[in-house]
Amino acid sequence: MKYISIGIIMLISFVLSVIITKVEIPVLKRKAGQNIREDGPQSHLSKAGTPSMGGIAIIIAASVTTIGVAVMGKIDGLGSAIVLLVFVGFGLIGFFDDYLKVIKKNNLGLRAYQKFGLQTILSVILAVYLANYTEGSTSVYIPFADIYVNFGIWYIPFVVFVVLAMTNAVNLTDGLDGLASGVTAFVSLFFAVAGFTYGIVTGAYFCSAMCGACLGFLVFNRNPAKVFMGDTGSLALGGGLAAAAILMKLELMLPIVGLLYVIEALSVVLQVGYFKISGGKRIFKMAPIHHHFEKCGFKEVQVVAGFWIFAVLCCIAGFFII
Repeated sequence: MKYISIGIIMLISFVLSVIITKVEIPVLKRKAGQNIREDGPQSHLSKAGTPSMGGIAIIIAASVTTIGVAVMGKIDGLGSAIVLLVFVGFGLIGFFDDYLKVIKKNNLGLRAYQKFGLQTILSVILAVYLANYTEGSTSVYIPFADIYVNFGIWYIPFVVFVVLAMTNAVNLTDGLDGLASGVTAFVSLFFAVAGFTYGIVTGAYFCSAMCGACLGFLVFNRNPAKVFMGDTGSLALGGGLAAAAILMKLELMLPIVGLLYVIEALSVVLQVGYFKISGGKRIFKMAPIHHHFEKCGFKEVQVVAGFWIFAVLCCIAGFFII
């Protein structure tokens, strides 16, 4: 019965996401056409003008569904509130960044220190709440060893690092039609099933709602995309996923089932680092790594399909680990 709940919540969130995305596309098309990098794959130039900021639909669908479950008394209200605070909060940071870049035509958007500062504040709020008001407080589950370790005073900086790393890794993954939404749907489903299996229903219900919202958005975001999620969606997904995983004490499963996010982020770090050290040389033809494969001649749909399969395999491996 508990696994049936995953399907019901996913379905509700899916329907809401489809409806809201359908409504928002014509509105965003008039206001928020996407700019395309001229140095990127040439096949992407045709995407210029595609509406961005579509992540608004994901945020609303997942939030409304989660709030509905909380109102019915199925989950802890305070726990749900803190996860939604991080989810919506990171979405708002992305929204303001998108608003400046896409609507106001300010290519810089939010300054790096502004974006990082706001993200850090939300991460600290989450860490302090989890350290003081949740069962297990500062303990962290260690995969493979199958034990919990108390991080003590290091717990808060650890949580802040996890949230910031995951959020920006998901943001970097959002670069091809259906890539971030599809991969996050799989990863969210993993945490939903894991949460219900171990009785951590607050995070599980939220992840179910986020999975459904991503799938609903994917109806319009698959190639050729009719709308992009923008930083509004990618930052919200990263923040929400990290918050839910940490709430469920499964934070160290994130780099395992979300290994693709890690690879995407590392490809950028390595590219930038090597470029500076070598005086202009590159490891990849273009970073993040999904663009490298495009530059190597793979079609966009082939890259996305391959990355989806990789994400599914990582999630399957995650179930064997826990």
